[in-house]
Amino acid sequence: MTIKFELITAGLALALAGSVAAQPPAPPFTTPSDSTIPSGPKGLAIQEGKKLLTETHLRLPKNVGNGLNCTSCHLAGGTTANASPWVGIWGVFPEYRSRSGKVISLTERVNDCFQRSMNGKPLAYDSAEMNNILAYMQWLSTGVPTGTSVKGRGFGPFDQKLKANPGHGQEVYAAKCASCHGATGAGTKNPSGGYLFPPVAGKDSFNDGAGMARTYTAAAFVKHNMPLGQGGTLSDQDALDVAEYFTHLPRPVYKFKAKDWPKGDKPKDARG
Repeated sequence: MTIKFELITAGLALALAGSVAAQPPAPPFTTPSDSTIPSGPKGLAIQEGKKLLTETHLRLPKNVGNGLNCTSCHLAGGTTANASPWVGIWGVFPEYRSRSGKVISLTERVNDCFQRSMNGKPLAYDSAEMNNILAYMQWLSTGVPTGTSVKGRGFGPFDQKLKANPGHGQEVYAAKCASCHGATGAGTKNPSGGYLFPPVAGKDSFNDGAGMARTYTAAAFVKHNMPLGQGGTLSDQDALDVAEYFTHLPRPVYKFKAKDWPKGDKPKDARG
């Protein structure tokens, strides 16, 4: 009986090992060429979706409550690795989100950003605007196998064992960030409207329920992408310190954040 049990156990272990080994590696990060956008209504929806995401404040004033565009964080139209790209995002939803404590759809995830990062109001699920945004994200995911995350999804890895020093972060901000984002984090306005460089603090920035308001999330974004065009030039410690500094500058309050992480697994850097 013991021998039989051991054989079954060994067989199960080999089967599990085989299934793990058989899992495909993360697909490479590639973006489709504009020449692949189809003609007709689907192509128009894709192009309109891109405009909505890059000119969000201008095109959706009833849904945006600050001065940001979606591409203020999702750089280059959502096509930059480690800047929360939309490449491949279509095939990973529905997905469990610990902040929500449940499986959510891509539509819900988009609206989550409108309410937090854009400090605004959700789009109607069946609206033309929502469908156009989804069409653009689906097109960006062309060729990515369903259920797989591309390399470069999210903001990239970051060592959460490091301890932040906001005083040093203020110095890093003054030296590396203030020339674009302003001495107080209020951004640099575009004379023709909107912002040349987005605000990272104040009434026109993301609220304290946004992912970017979390120190380690912001640190990963900064590490891989900032200063703009010089991503990877800051040390992990400098990125963490400056993130701790600017994420705790005054900003709008998300009134529903007490409902976040209902399963009790709230991260240590989540805003209270």
